[in-house]
Amino acid sequence: MEIKLVFSILERSHQPTMLELLNNYTPFQQLIATLLSSRTKDSTTIPIVKRLFMRYTSPQDFLTLKEKELYGIGFYKVKTKNIHQLSKIIIDDYQGQVPSSFEQLVSLPGVGRKTANCILSYTFHQPAIAVDVHVHRISNRLGWVKTNLPEETEEALKKLIPKKDWSKVNQLFVNHGQKVCLPRNPDCKKCKLSVHCHFATKE
Repeated sequence: MEIKLVFSILERSHQPTMLELLNNYTPFQQLIATLLSSRTKDSTTIPIVKRLFMRYTSPQDFLTLKEKELYGIGFYKVKTKNIHQLSKIIIDDYQGQVPSSFEQLVSLPGVGRKTANCILSYTFHQPAIAVDVHVHRISNRLGWVKTNLPEETEEALKKLIPKKDWSKVNQLFVNHGQKVCLPRNPDCKKCKLSVHCHFATKE
């Protein structure tokens, strides 16, 4: 099956994603890191959250987070507000523990489908497909889906990929999207997936 072959090829050159690099932190810290990474490069997010996590470990700690501590993060003012609200909800409604269902996660301020699915996949090791810009772009270029919105991509991939492999999608496509399958000028000549890719064969 082509999907299995594509995953096999990408696994050979896989580089850890942000949440794989932060897997020694608590579920709450991983949730904060994922929320902060939205519209911000991992290379910017990772040093900032590692510095934060030296001082902030629990939801109670993050209630005192100041905007200036998130300088460099995209939309840092909105994210600071969301973190304050999210922390209070987790303290009041979930006894300080990050909820482990999709519905509960997306009900938290600032937590969308991608963030929720990242936490389910990387933190709680549940089958989930977290569709970011890389997953959306690569899935369409490969010809696996023909979608306009990330939500459509998620649903289409769920029908196409065996559930046991759902978590591989984000894990493997993120690095490939950052290094090879770029938004502009993708390096199709060096791409090991080119023979399996509709976009590359058209080029």
